[in-house]
Amino acid sequence: MNYDYVIVGGGSAGCVLANRLSADGKSNVLLLEAGPPDTYPWIHIPIGYGKTMRHPVLNWGFNTEPNEHMNDRQVYWPRGRTLGGSSAINGMIQIRGQAEDFDLWESMGADGWNSREAIRYFIKSETNSRGANAYHGDSGPLSVSDVGETGELVDAFIQGCGDLGIPRTDDFNGATQEGAGYLQLTTRKGWRCSAAVGYLRPARNRANLSVVTGAHATSVVMEGKRAVGVRYRGDSGDVSVRASREVLLCAGALQSPQLLQLSGIGPASLLQKFGIQVVHELPGVGENLQDHLAFGLLYKCTKPITTNDDLRTLFGKMRIGLKFVLQRRGPLAIGVMTGAMITRAQKDATRPDINFFLSTVSSEERGAAPHPFSGFTLAYYPFRPTSRGHVRIKSADPFAAPAMQANYLSTDYDRAMMIAGARMARAIAATPSFSPYILEEYQPGPSVQSDTAILDAVRNTGASGYHPVGTCRIGRDADAVVDPRLRVHGVEGLRVVDASVMPTLVSGNTNAAAIMIGEKGADMIIEDRDQGA
Repeated sequence: MNYDYVIVGGGSAGCVLANRLSADGKSNVLLLEAGPPDTYPWIHIPIGYGKTMRHPVLNWGFNTEPNEHMNDRQVYWPRGRTLGGSSAINGMIQIRGQAEDFDLWESMGADGWNSREAIRYFIKSETNSRGANAYHGDSGPLSVSDVGETGELVDAFIQGCGDLGIPRTDDFNGATQEGAGYLQLTTRKGWRCSAAVGYLRPARNRANLSVVTGAHATSVVMEGKRAVGVRYRGDSGDVSVRASREVLLCAGALQSPQLLQLSGIGPASLLQKFGIQVVHELPGVGENLQDHLAFGLLYKCTKPITTNDDLRTLFGKMRIGLKFVLQRRGPLAIGVMTGAMITRAQKDATRPDINFFLSTVSSEERGAAPHPFSGFTLAYYPFRPTSRGHVRIKSADPFAAPAMQANYLSTDYDRAMMIAGARMARAIAATPSFSPYILEEYQPGPSVQSDTAILDAVRNTGASGYHPVGTCRIGRDADAVVDPRLRVHGVEGLRVVDASVMPTLVSGNTNAAAIMIGEKGADMIIEDRDQGA
């Protein structure tokens, strides 16, 4: 049970590391994943995230602590619990973020994590259906594809954005992010391309790579201030494995800090509260939590052209099912979010600050049964919230979820942005190109007009954008958790390589950035190995 590297977490970054670290045959690598293999068919059918949104086995199904700024609501946080992690259950949207995001990281102490490095690894990671150019790659493990077909409703939305002066874009990951258009998705020939499919599947037969599923890590094994292995609970009970070189935490922004805290690395007062011996005090472990807060306006449609209509009857289900089976096209192959608009909600914004998505389905909550009428959702989230929260263990039990507090809406800026987003969504809905498709605003409803009323609607029904990051951030200051090479400060043989190391949220979806972190992290680990560091 001795390996050179033990990777904890088979999600987006963990699958990247498993592939890259085992590729040259010089290292023995173990990948531990708490969930089962990714054999559930609906993982691989793109629209299947509706089936995994609350799956009792494939989803951790977390809930935040009650938030005083959200009328004391708990907010549901799905997280993938299978090979591929959240890349196996997400909406597959490929929006990397803005160059300024990564340059900001570097200015905050994440040396080497600038936009030039980010684009290099984004290109390395992907095979884009459009081929290679200055912004895209054609030989990477992750398949990124055009939607491949247009829709009347999405076309009208894009034209409505044009009515407001928002230009059309064909690439949200190109020279400029701003505009309205069709998305690219992490799909391959009509199937989801998760990190497990793109990175792990091609590497599974390597003799120097072992993958263990159903392995819930309970602590990092420490000898003094050096990490030497991992304890986990598997099918046969408790197991300890050794890592002669490094332990690599890729458990995500919620569970990587939890595992550090359970292992005696974190805020001393928190650890002592639960009787955990302090191995190394790091006050920033679990702090700096950020997430996108999303809000959706639901509309009844004047035409039976929504996914609600496709799913409402047996005939509709058969029709879209046959289209998928015979052509790998239609809603099953692309999901329900194919159109987006990125723009500036604040007039003095120097760069785009908000993202809108058109979802061709409506329901009382995400993942629930569609409404019995033709309906769609116009959802948005501000890119760069200023609210900060935390992840902290609630006990020494490694099987108990930690306390997750996002502190949504705790700043004036975040409140103002949510109000501005709702007003902009309504402006799109009122345009000459889009308004003919709207029968009525179903939620929050036309009576909700004042800033106070809009904000209260957000407090009552706002939801996670599913992008928690930041809880083990890169930096050199006293509150940073990892250095720019992702090594945990004050501890040897231990790195964190996942979305938790982001100093701030990216202006986009986080899966692409998490994979980029895995790619750059793998190169640094291999470089340090070859140099004997």
